[in-house]
Amino acid sequence: MVLKKYEDYMALDQYGQTYHALGRYPRKALLERLARKHAAKMYVDTAKGARHIGWVIGKLWLTVYGVSRMDRT
Repeated sequence: MVLKKYEDYMALDQYGQTYHALGRYPRKALLERLARKHAAKMYVDTAKGARHIGWVIGKLWLTVYGVSRMDRT
């Protein structure tokens, strides 16, 4: 499976707080916004194995989503 590279990302924490416009490097942007220096990878188990879905930064569990423009033809 090939992962699509997005131009922009957003994140959602466990409390429902959203972090928009993270750019091409969401980990770096989140660390800067939260004034932290370390981020641990967060995984989810699937039938095909574990998948990296975001980061744990401080006490926040942040799920990261790729944002793309909706094109209608």
